[in-house]
Amino acid sequence: MLRISDLEVHRGNRTVLSGLELQISSGDVLALEGKNGSGKTSLIEACAGILPITKGKVEWLAPSGEWLIVRDSEGRRSRPPIMGLTLQSNGICGEETVEERLMTAIEIFGLKPTDETITEMLSDWGLDHRRGDRVSQLSGGLTRRLSVLSGLAPVALSETPSVALLDEPSEGLDSVARSTLSNWIGGLSSRGHAIVMATHDQEFISGSTRIISIESGSISETVGAGHSGLTKLPSPSHKIEPSPMLALAGWAFRMEKRNPVDTIGRLTPAILALLLSYTILGGIDMPQTASMSTYIGYDLVAALVLAPAFITAVVSPALVRRLSEEGCGRWWNAMLGPIARPANSVISASIILPIPVTYISWFVLSGSIPEETSDEVLKWLWLPALVIIDVSCAASALHLLVSDLRRSSAVAASLLLAVLVWPFIELMDALSVIMTSGMSLELEIGSPLSSCIIASLSAAMVWAVAVFLPEY
Repeated sequence: MLRISDLEVHRGNRTVLSGLELQISSGDVLALEGKNGSGKTSLIEACAGILPITKGKVEWLAPSGEWLIVRDSEGRRSRPPIMGLTLQSNGICGEETVEERLMTAIEIFGLKPTDETITEMLSDWGLDHRRGDRVSQLSGGLTRRLSVLSGLAPVALSETPSVALLDEPSEGLDSVARSTLSNWIGGLSSRGHAIVMATHDQEFISGSTRIISIESGSISETVGAGHSGLTKLPSPSHKIEPSPMLALAGWAFRMEKRNPVDTIGRLTPAILALLLSYTILGGIDMPQTASMSTYIGYDLVAALVLAPAFITAVVSPALVRRLSEEGCGRWWNAMLGPIARPANSVISASIILPIPVTYISWFVLSGSIPEETSDEVLKWLWLPALVIIDVSCAASALHLLVSDLRRSSAVAASLLLAVLVWPFIELMDALSVIMTSGMSLELEIGSPLSSCIIASLSAAMVWAVAVFLPEY
């Protein structure tokens, strides 16, 4: 079901796994044991496709019988088939409700359980009475229950044998939840599913069918007694074609609707910039005849009109902070596979605000502009505003790039955002030309259309570097 070939993984300058060969078969309950820092978590995350691999490859068996390269040292990557994943840090955003989290973990693989099935699973784990509560309102023990259940549920509902990856699943669980976990592991194994868990818990180590000891980057294996506990698990669920990107978009929309941090965080500095621009222009008499001073004045107006929308584009998205909670971004990285970075950068970008903010800025700041000029600008103002959406995607990609660094708080993201000043200057030039000479669809140097295309391509290049470079 899962095979690892000549695996080598680095954490910084340290080699944590080297030359590792491992195969996981149907029904295996595999326990990874070893000292803290020995590489247990690294092996779990490498199997999930989260960690870059220095050497070797990780392959999963798809339901079609084809072997998928989930990750290899050459940068190739695929989304794993149906799997369960429980991270050591839970990987849950505090704004999610209990039921939302469970449904997200299940539906991202195209599984469609009934309401009765969801209620049955939540009741089995003692979470049904908290199903509508936010995760931030749960105790540590209940949050851990939810994390473990979310890692087991997709596998339990899968018709085909699947693999659950669990990192310290019994940590923080009380005796009742530990018993439930043990029974679920036994039940899943009896159905042909495989469990891979990193643990220090001797009860779960001795109850596994295979014990993998990790020391100095290499492994040794012994045979375990196997889990004797069994429980009645939910029946396999109906499956449709999964839409992981839509699942992420729906999740992000629900989080923002519940707590509109992103909208407020972007609008507030944009409004302040607009008020400041209005104050600046209020003290300037705009010339009404074509002259050099007209062009200089229109350059200023163009810059001030576009500045609020540009600010909404480069502000750090709330999604970046949500993904950084409890390793939430790492969980989504595993669920989405190779589309994780592109999807996160697009979904977290300011896609809606740039166009209305730009038009509002124009109506507020264009009081001294001749009427015929204003009419021409209103016809084409959407074009530079549309390109600002490209700039926003690039800015989001840069913020995500910085957030992945080990000490992201020590890195000045604003220094990286400076590269987006060039697209802004091109858009300012385009709007200034429209104000002075009207719109031209010719692709010549200095034309508004050419400037917008250059700005868009520049932003796309920044986006591509920020999205794809970290994968290699």
